[in-house]
Amino acid sequence: MTKPSLPQGTRDFDATIVYKRNFILNTIKSVFELYGFQPLETPAFENIETLMGKYGDEGDKLIFKILNNGLDNSEKHTQIREDFELILKGKNTKGLTERALRYDLTIPFARYVAMNHGQLTFPFKRYQIQPVWRADRPQKGRYREFYQCDVDVVGSNSLLNEIEFCHIYQAVFSKLSIPNFTIQINHRKILTALADLCGASDKMNLLTTCIDKLDKIGLQKVKEELLSKGFNATQIKLVEDYLSINGTNEEKVKSLSNLFSTNADAKIAIEEIKTILNKKPEALNLQLDFTLARGLNYYTGIIFEAKGPENVKMGSISGGGRYDDLTKLFGVPNIPGVGISFGVDRIYDVMEELNLFPKTVGNGTRVLFFNLGEDESAASLQLMQQLRNQNINCELFHENLKFDKQFKYAEKKQIPFIVIIGGQELLDKTCTIKNLQSGKQETILQKNLVDFSF
Repeated sequence: MTKPSLPQGTRDFDATIVYKRNFILNTIKSVFELYGFQPLETPAFENIETLMGKYGDEGDKLIFKILNNGLDNSEKHTQIREDFELILKGKNTKGLTERALRYDLTIPFARYVAMNHGQLTFPFKRYQIQPVWRADRPQKGRYREFYQCDVDVVGSNSLLNEIEFCHIYQAVFSKLSIPNFTIQINHRKILTALADLCGASDKMNLLTTCIDKLDKIGLQKVKEELLSKGFNATQIKLVEDYLSINGTNEEKVKSLSNLFSTNADAKIAIEEIKTILNKKPEALNLQLDFTLARGLNYYTGIIFEAKGPENVKMGSISGGGRYDDLTKLFGVPNIPGVGISFGVDRIYDVMEELNLFPKTVGNGTRVLFFNLGEDESAASLQLMQQLRNQNINCELFHENLKFDKQFKYAEKKQIPFIVIIGGQELLDKTCTIKNLQSGKQETILQKNLVDFSF
């Protein structure tokens, strides 16, 4: 007999959790649509060449690959073994796997735009809410299957898009009542300038990958990793000086301007950052953070990361940025893009820890009709349909059992109201309503039930 279990890094969600998750999803979706974004869905898996090579070496290792059908064919065993050896060496082979589960929603979106750009109206504004999969080490706030809520604009170079995303951040987190959240920003061109300053332009991706680990492993470990990647002591000291820039946003911009006074890319980046700082929502806590790197290779401009309250140890709950020309990877150049992604699972964990979900978030059964016999149930069914037409969730207990069992069912499901129609109520055309939370009980005419305040 097989013992039931779940794959590591995955979870089941009962009704209570689903209601809370739907509250988050519907809140985010409503904000997206308020800002003119339209929904899109793409397949759970993509051709492997669509995904591989888009996330850097670290990201590529976390892609779940799907084995081809028919690998049990005995005539193919020798080829399968050879293909498997190639996979172990980090090489791709279609003989063993041609598809993979999507790692994020951005690359599939870029693939969609590349395939359909002739029919799209630009700027194209889409949102996408679907699960993604990563072969990561499971821990708090990090799962192997999780939902992302992405919102993107492609076909526009305007900084108005980044400014709008600042407003979307403010709207979403305010509607979810998440307190003391912080939005951190940086610019990839500044990181490019840092690589130039170090004389290590050819190691740009290595540099950003190491910097991106600062929060997780600390400065000393970052320095050690840079040393192991071939950076010398002088280069590492420049990186350390850069990472040590602090103060207010204005002071940081000034220090950055001094550090990169002759770098053209840095000057462009600084002007874009100043524009966003000046036009952000007044209430938004937007912090310039030069340690922010976003390790994915495809970012090219402003990058974002959102964090919840400091007393909740969760890491980022959203991130994103500009990724101009991502569609070039699929043979369609010159389509700029920018987007952000909300991590539903981490937002859920933050809200659960801080007890932020509204008490009324559950959308379960509101009214339970007791089952007291065949004729009584028939009358209950008619009344239930009237309530359902008024969007009041109700159900009839499945069989005529003792009162205490029907009461226990209502209590376990946290159903707030019960309606009793027995033999006498049937004759009098009345019904008895009990509020299980307050204990209040009253009898009214059945025809008035539809007007009762449940």
